[in-house]
Amino acid sequence: MAATASAACVFTAAGLAASPAAAAPATTAAAAGDGPEAGQSCTAADLGTRHPYIKTSEVSPTITHFKGWYVTEGTTGTHTVNTNTQTTISVSVGLTGNVEGSFAVETLGKVGASLGLNVQVNYTSTSSVSDSVTWSFRQPGYYGLYKGTKKVTGTYGSLNCNRVQQDDGSWALKWIKSADTGSYTTYTTLEEGAVRCEDKVPANSIMAKAQGLLDCGSPAAKAEHPAGAVAPTAKQMRDRLVQRPAHTSGMSAEQPKATGRSARAAALNCEPGAYKIAVPGKPLSWGAPLLAADGVRLRPSTIFSAHLDNWRLCNVTENNGVLEASLWNWGNGGCATIAEQNAANEQAVLQTAPCTEDDLQRFSIYRDVPGSAKIGVQNKYTGSMIGYDRYADGEFLRQYSSGRQDGSGTFDLLKV
Repeated sequence: MAATASAACVFTAAGLAASPAAAAPATTAAAAGDGPEAGQSCTAADLGTRHPYIKTSEVSPTITHFKGWYVTEGTTGTHTVNTNTQTTISVSVGLTGNVEGSFAVETLGKVGASLGLNVQVNYTSTSSVSDSVTWSFRQPGYYGLYKGTKKVTGTYGSLNCNRVQQDDGSWALKWIKSADTGSYTTYTTLEEGAVRCEDKVPANSIMAKAQGLLDCGSPAAKAEHPAGAVAPTAKQMRDRLVQRPAHTSGMSAEQPKATGRSARAAALNCEPGAYKIAVPGKPLSWGAPLLAADGVRLRPSTIFSAHLDNWRLCNVTENNGVLEASLWNWGNGGCATIAEQNAANEQAVLQTAPCTEDDLQRFSIYRDVPGSAKIGVQNKYTGSMIGYDRYADGEFLRQYSSGRQDGSGTFDLLKV
């Protein structure tokens, strides 16, 4: 049967200390478009960028639209049947139920490449697919008309550029696997068809999944049905409830949730001294806002800066050479953060807020080799890198899912 439609300060584990330069300049990691691999070399310009790698993948045949249809003698021929929505699949990556930013697109591209499947890499949902199936029925019988796809789910991690000490004691910049993780959902091109109980179909196929939804009882029982639609069986109704996911924002089960905005200020254990986070070789530094509603901006440091361009590193930890810290501003007493309501938004503005125990206020700091002050900064909760659109006084600092590939997410951490 056939269908008819078918500056010279660096971090150490104990804190902050000066250290001599040690490594020669690194070369870039991989050919453009291929993406880097863990252990390959990177450059200081890559400190503010990240790339995905696929941790796990699962492919499962899924029926998105279905209708039982009985064809009697004299009713064969071509029928157009309106099916019922069985399962809705929406493409999502990480925090958002959408696909926003280059990191999400690159993640789905790597999923398809790793599995050898043509998967959706832009936001779409199977609920938008037409629910009618046109089919030429040549024999009487009980049919299941369906549309289905291969649902692809799994988890990803990110590769970040960071300094690594080599066996000979020297240092080099390499792509490392970072702690942040998230989940994704996508699907392959939809197929449609019709299947009968007596048809021999490949195991674990979309057609087999559809056949499983048929009420494959005795032929005599089927003959009692008039031509046309067959009411869904109790099993079909149960399967629909099991398969149809609740509508969510796409928040990954593995993605850490923000711990909430407590009115009580967190007690911070800050490192001694303060730092400017500055554009390398240029006079602009991060300046925190005087007004709570404003964002962190690039500003020149002057005697009138009122310490708004001075930051302290608090509650510092280190894991596999990557520092994690809260960034406390000396000028306004707030901590750098991405606003909770904007966490899933590409290019959300970096702000300051009362300091709380919240992953939105925690940042991973990726460092150049000892002797260099260059760093990249990543928000722990969103996984996005901090950068800016253009070099200009008053320009906002923002989060970018993949960072800024032109190097504008690399900064200098300079002791005041």
